[in-house]
This record gives sequence, structure tokens and C-alpha cells, in this order.
Amino acid sequence: MICELCERRIPEGLVSEHHLKPVSCGGRKGAKASLHTICHKQIHALFSESTLSVFYNTIGSLKKHPDVQRFLKWIEDKPPEFDVKIRVSRRKR
Repeated sequence: MICELCERRIPEGLVSEHHLKPVSCGGRKGAKASLHTICHKQIHALFSESTLSVFYNTIGSLKKHPDVQRFLKWIEDKPPEFDVKIRVSRRKR
């Protein structure tokens, strides 16, 4: 399986389903994206649920954000099983 955000292979057992419209904003039955766990954690570290719901509810819109682009550049040469603790963005807090 390929991560829809970073487009790297996802090892078995490390797939995380991201609701493109957060469940807390009515997205329980909506579209989902298959992501690496680290990619999923990074999205939620950068954006609040309401911001995701309104502005970043597609993979394309997420990829256009400068902070996501910086993350994607950083992660591109890491092995597929790479994982690290993700800090919450100061802007989100």
C-alpha cells in the first residue's frame, strides 16, 4: 500500500486511516485516506479539527500547505517504517 500523503510504501501494520473530514465535524462516514502513522500524526499536530474540516479536507489541499511540504521533503528519504515523536505546532496550541 502507498501513503496518499508522502507517496512512500506503507509497511504492513503501519497503515493509519485519516478521515478527510474529521469525525468530530461530521465526517464519520466520509472519505478516508490511507497514511503512514507518522504522516497522520503530523497532520493532526499541525491543524485543528475545525481547520482540517474547512480548509484541508483533501489530500491535495494538505500537500499545498508549506508546513506539510516541509514535512514531506524531510520524510522523503526516510525508510517506510520510520517513526518519531511529533510535536504539536505552536500555531495550533
